[in-house]
Amino acid sequence: MSDSTLLYNQLVEISSDYLGPAAERFIERQVTTHLHKKPLELTVRDLAKLIDWIKLAFALLTNDSQIVDEYINRLVMLTKAPTS
Repeated sequence: MSDSTLLYNQLVEISSDYLGPAAERFIERQVTTHLHKKPLELTVRDLAKLIDWIKLAFALLTNDSQIVDEYINRLVMLTKAPTS
């Protein structure tokens, strides 16, 4: 499995805890719309910008700032850990 595939899968897995079955579609849409990439072309360098967009979009779905912060903090951890 490539690093890009693993990174994408990790994003979807974390997002699933907050968005359920809509997570994959949500992440795919954020990547294609804001990064102009295919989801499997993601790199760790893309994460900071992607996480900013995810935070904005997710905050529109819930008023619970604690849940937003928890979700984003989990995503930020992906920028600090090796993908393999």
